[in-house]
Amino acid sequence: MNDKFTSYAHPEAIVDTEWLSQNLDNPAIRIIESNEDVLLYETGHVPGAVHIDWRRDLQDDDIRDYINPEEFAALCSRNGIASDTVCVFYGDKSNWWSCYALWAFRMFGHTNIRIVDGGRAKWFAENRPTTRETPSFPATDYPVPEKRLDDEVRAFAKETLAHAEAGKPLVDVRSPGEFRGDVTHMPDYPQEGVLRGGHIPGAQSTPWSTAANEDATFKSREQLEEIYTKNLNLDPEGETIVYCRIGERSSHTWFVLTYLLGYANVRNYDGSWTEWGNTVRAPIEKGD
Repeated sequence: MNDKFTSYAHPEAIVDTEWLSQNLDNPAIRIIESNEDVLLYETGHVPGAVHIDWRRDLQDDDIRDYINPEEFAALCSRNGIASDTVCVFYGDKSNWWSCYALWAFRMFGHTNIRIVDGGRAKWFAENRPTTRETPSFPATDYPVPEKRLDDEVRAFAKETLAHAEAGKPLVDVRSPGEFRGDVTHMPDYPQEGVLRGGHIPGAQSTPWSTAANEDATFKSREQLEEIYTKNLNLDPEGETIVYCRIGERSSHTWFVLTYLLGYANVRNYDGSWTEWGNTVRAPIEKGD
């Protein structure tokens, strides 16, 4: 095992590119690519990787929610994923969207989940094998989960408001400009989709990127403890809610806190700023 991983709270939840290269034909795992750029997979991907589109496959756009348990079981079944399959996620943007997909799988109770440290960028930077072929696997009979575990890993707007009013920790992982209210999206992205800029009252600003190295890998546990436990004074046993703009960047931070640092009760407010900033009478703050 990678020496860095041994210090993490859950080293079983992360693998490196070398491990992945040695397990490309392992029938016990399913490699899953999930990207912001949904066309990226077709240009080349890890051999044997299936593509899970965060919007097409995981979202129910009619009700602005996630798919139901029956639809999740069907998604897994057609991708050759069984209940005991180890799902290994990777993607672009320093693993934002692969962490988002992993978080969604966890919401349905699938616990055999891992992230590839460094994601797609590191795999390609190391000139490891790629293909444009779309794999095909025998369908499985994935059992329909009894329910989504929203209460465990997900926060809704009313819960987030109560959390804020109680003075409990909220971590805003967006860029500093978004937090201050100077902009409503990241630099170089269209400034649209939300009416107001700012942040949820009481939130602390710690961009997701503080947890990542320049090569998109995660920082060491010692560095992460410095960022979150010491500097933010977060309680590993307390309740923490993380949010961003639509839930993908905060999924990265949720993974860091939950799996790398072992925090016991972290939830992702996936409605995030696109919901909060557009909600009538939802309180906001501007500035640092």
